[in-house]
Amino acid sequence: MTAARAIETITDRIRERSRPTRELYLARLDEAAGQRPNRSVLSCGNLAHGFAACATGDKADLSGDRVPNLGIITAYNDMLSAHQPFESFPALIKQAAREAGGVAQVAGGVPAMCDGVTQGQPGMELSLFSRDVIAMAAAIGLSHNMFDAAVYLGVCDKIVPGLLIAALSFGHLPAVFIPAGPMTSGLPNDEKARVRQLFAEGKIGRDELLEAESKSYHGPGTCTFYGTANSNQMLMEIMGLHLPGASFVNPGTPLRDALTREATQRALAITALGNDYRPVGRMIDERSIVNGVVGLHATGGSTNHTIHLIAMAAAAGIRLTWQDICDLSDHVPLLARVYPNGLADVNHFAAAGGLGFLIRELLDAGLLHEDAETVWGSGLRAYTVEACLGADGAIARRPAPGNSGDDKVLARHEKPFQASGGLTVLSGNLGHAIIKTSAVKPERRVIEAPARVFESQEALNAAFKAGTLQGDFIAVVRFQGPKANGMPELHRLTTVLGVLQDRGQRVALVTDGRMSGASGKVPSAIHVTPEALAGGAIARIRDGDMIRVDAERGVLELFVNEAELARRPVSQPDLAANQYGLGRELFAQFRQMAARADEGAAVF
Repeated sequence: MTAARAIETITDRIRERSRPTRELYLARLDEAAGQRPNRSVLSCGNLAHGFAACATGDKADLSGDRVPNLGIITAYNDMLSAHQPFESFPALIKQAAREAGGVAQVAGGVPAMCDGVTQGQPGMELSLFSRDVIAMAAAIGLSHNMFDAAVYLGVCDKIVPGLLIAALSFGHLPAVFIPAGPMTSGLPNDEKARVRQLFAEGKIGRDELLEAESKSYHGPGTCTFYGTANSNQMLMEIMGLHLPGASFVNPGTPLRDALTREATQRALAITALGNDYRPVGRMIDERSIVNGVVGLHATGGSTNHTIHLIAMAAAAGIRLTWQDICDLSDHVPLLARVYPNGLADVNHFAAAGGLGFLIRELLDAGLLHEDAETVWGSGLRAYTVEACLGADGAIARRPAPGNSGDDKVLARHEKPFQASGGLTVLSGNLGHAIIKTSAVKPERRVIEAPARVFESQEALNAAFKAGTLQGDFIAVVRFQGPKANGMPELHRLTTVLGVLQDRGQRVALVTDGRMSGASGKVPSAIHVTPEALAGGAIARIRDGDMIRVDAERGVLELFVNEAELARRPVSQPDLAANQYGLGRELFAQFRQMAARADEGAAVF
C-alpha cells in the first residue's frame, strides 16, 4: 500500500469510528447556527449590557444585526515571553475590525502558565489541567452570545489546545487563531544543553547556568526550540486555523502587525452575515486532524500532542486513538531537524523554507489532505507560501522556495532524515506508552535492563547526586499520572539521564508522567497507561526486574510472569504532599475525574 493510500485508509477508519459522535456534534452545531445572528436573540437589556462600554459608533453598529462582532479571547500576560506581545493586539484588532466594517470586543481572558517557569516545581502539577481550565474560561467569555466569530490569541503548551477545545465547543462560530511569533535567536540550543549538563555534573555554578539560560530566553516571543509551543503553531497552520505563512514571524515587526490585521479581516469575512460562512466545527474534520498528526510526525513534534490532539479531536466529535497516531507515523517521513531533534531553532527552520516548504513537500508526496478546509477559504495548497510585506504595506505571498535553504534543517520528501515519523506507541504487559524517537540515536532505541524504581523525580535526582545510579538500568518513575498528581512534565530528568548516557551507561525511562516537548536523546516510554494510581502494572514493578523498551518493534515488556505480577501488592506511596500548596487543593476534583492519557486526560 502506498503512503498516500495508507493516509486515506486511516482517515476513513477514524471517520467511521467517529460517525455517531460526529453526527451528534454536527447536529448540535446546526442547531446553534440556526439562531444566528446571535444578538438577535438577546433582549434589549441583555444587549445594552453587552455594549455599554463601547464607543458610540460601535454601539450603533451592535444595536442592529447586520454588522459582524468579533470576540477576542486572549491569553495575554506579561510574565510569559510568548504572550507578552499580545498586550497590543486587541487595539490593533479593534481598529482593523472597524476598517473592515465590523466591531471587535475582548470577550474574555484565559490563564496562561509557563511550563518553563514551573518545571520541577509544585506548580507544574497544575499544568495539564490548565488546558481544561482555559477551555472553560474561554467558553465563559463566549457564553454572552454577542459574537459572530472569534479570534484566539495564544501560543504556548496547554493554551492553544485549550483554546481550540473551546473554539470547537462553539463550533457554529468561525475561528481564526492569531500567533505572536518566536523570539529572535539567542544562545544556541546545543550550547544551552551543554551548560545545563555541566551544572548537573557540578562543574559550574548557578551564576554560570543562569547567565546561559538568560541568553537563551532573552526577549518577547516563543522559546525558539521545537517543543510543545512551536508544535502548536505548526498544528494551527497545517490544520488551516492560521493564515498562510503566519506562524513563525517574529513579534514587534511590521509583518507581524500586518498579519494580525489581515487575520481580523478574514475572521469578519467568514461569519454567517456574509457569503463565505465557515463555522470552525465543520471546517475542522477528520482530514484536518490527520493533517495535524502528519505535521507532528514530519517535524518530530512534541509528545504532549499525543494527549492534546485526542482531546481536541474529541471536542469536534472525532475519536482519534494512539494507534491511529502510531500507524500514521509508519508512513510519514521526518523532514525537519529542529532542536532537540537537531541543532537549528525555529528561526533557522523558517529561514530554510519553513512551513510553506514543509507543507508543499508533504502535499507533493500525497501525505496531506489537500482538500481539507481552511480559514483562508481554499485548500491546503494555498499554504505552500511565505508571507511578506508588499510595497503598499499589505501582505504579499510568494511560493515557498523550491529547495531547502539548509538541507540539515529541512529535507525534501525524496530524501528524508528518516523514513518514519518520530512517535511510536509501545505495548506490552505494562500497558501502553508513547516514545519519541526522532532525537534518539538508532542504536539506543532498544534497551533491556534492570529497573530502578522511584516515586518522584526528586528521588531519582537525589540518587544521581549520591552516585548510586551505576551500570545500565531503566528508571521507573511512577505515580506521576493525571489522577496521582496532575501528570507533570518530568523535564528535570532529561539532563540527569543524559549525563549518565554520555558516560557510557545504557539508560531509559519508563513513567506514567509526561516529558517536556523538548525531551530528546534518552529513550523514554512516557504516558504509561493505565497509570500507577489506577492500578496499572507499573505500580507492581520492583527494583531489579528486567524491562525491555523496544522502540523498533513497539514493545514495552516487564519480564515477570503474570501470576507473580498479580500476587504483588500495589505500591502505596504517600501522595498527601501533592494535594495542597500553590493551588493544588483546588484541583482535587480534576485529579479524580481525569481520563486516561490515551483518552486525552480531560476532565470533561
